[in-house]
Amino acid sequence: MRIGLVGSSLLAVLTVLSACGSENRNGIQAGDGISLEQVQWSDATARQLREAMAKRAEHGLDRVRYDDPGNTLDSEKLTALALAYAGALAQGAADPSKLHEIYSVPRPRPDLRAGLARALKDGKVDSWLESLAPQDEQYRKLSETYLALRKQGQAAAPAIPPVQQPLKPGVTDPRIPTIARQLVAFDYLDTAAAQGDRYTPAIAHAVQRMQADYGIKPDGVIGSDALEILNLSDADRARTLAVAMERMRWLERTPPATRIDVNIAAGRLTYWRDGKIADTRKAIVGEPDTETPQLGSPIFRLVANPTWTVPQSIASKEIAGKGAGYLRRNNMAWKNGKIVQAPGPKNSLGLVKFDMQNTHSIYLHDTPVKQLFGEVQRQRSHGCVRVEDALGFAEMLANDEGVLAQWREARATDKETFVDLPREIPVRLLYHTVLFGADGAPVIRNDPYGWNDRVAQALGFDIGSGRRVRKTPGDIGP
Repeated sequence: MRIGLVGSSLLAVLTVLSACGSENRNGIQAGDGISLEQVQWSDATARQLREAMAKRAEHGLDRVRYDDPGNTLDSEKLTALALAYAGALAQGAADPSKLHEIYSVPRPRPDLRAGLARALKDGKVDSWLESLAPQDEQYRKLSETYLALRKQGQAAAPAIPPVQQPLKPGVTDPRIPTIARQLVAFDYLDTAAAQGDRYTPAIAHAVQRMQADYGIKPDGVIGSDALEILNLSDADRARTLAVAMERMRWLERTPPATRIDVNIAAGRLTYWRDGKIADTRKAIVGEPDTETPQLGSPIFRLVANPTWTVPQSIASKEIAGKGAGYLRRNNMAWKNGKIVQAPGPKNSLGLVKFDMQNTHSIYLHDTPVKQLFGEVQRQRSHGCVRVEDALGFAEMLANDEGVLAQWREARATDKETFVDLPREIPVRLLYHTVLFGADGAPVIRNDPYGWNDRVAQALGFDIGSGRRVRKTPGDIGP
């Protein structure tokens, strides 16, 4: 079994955002007008339900409590249990809109009552339940790995034993390979540099970058603070895998074939075209306290040379008191009681904005602060999503949508100009802390917002103990 051992070069295949593969229609469509009142439970179908419930660890649901009706044919109790478990498989055991202040990513909407009625009539409650969870290879890998961890006891002991004396660069220690592999999994170290048991300069540099991201003195010395970040016990891993399965159950089984998925936790954007990955690139997302919300919101137009109307929250906290000279240097001026930044290379939106339809003022855009794309932890914005090489991405979208000529003409004006897309492109802002390597093995990454805890609690797990990414001062952009 292998978790978390993957090089940064392989993370481009983080297709956890593929959202669960093809939808199995059993139980998803309404069932021939059959109602639950017209069918009865039998010994066979009741046994199928009990056997399915006994195997719910396959979905990381073994800690979720269900009312057990025992060996009974009480129709009301069996139906209630079947619908509760079917709902967990088909839509998730928890409602994400209740766990998060904002959650509008499209979710499955199966007719479970009709599906159960059909399953009871056909005597196939077991196969109906099996059809409801995601059917793709990634979900299967999560399930297999979770079961393997569960079988070996989910030991709470850390994978890296504590250090009596801090590990300093240059030493040789049997813990170094495990430390290096976890640095690779967290994207701080290349796979080629994770060799041997010597604490090399490359590993030390990776440790320093990690320490800086988490607010620890970046001295490259591995003490208890650094190990707290790197250490994942089997129990930690099992909890994270169960959370990952739950988040996949929240998603539509057949997402739009052409769409843009942004993994907020990893700071990555994936562009799907006609069911295939057309492009993947880095993204900068909201920092802790100004998190990017989990939204389903389409791009409906491209904006060339955008202006930026500074939100009141940013104006009052970060611009107020800077004076007229600051405004002039940044091409800003007061208009109708608000600060507006004129188009140009200094504009905080860069040279292109991808306008999205939502009530939260969240959108994709360019940025003049390109160096942030070189960071490992790219939770650095005020909530919007900054796209690596946004101009190149805009060209790609404009070309694919047949408006390339209009887009180039708009860019050449040097003025804010709008180019409507002939069709909206769905965008999903998701939060996934398990990625997949080229071999399909799950790779556990960090949880920058701490959002895994609330999902884990809903599944019956304890809260994790890991450190969170530090909020850092940055530019004023959205």
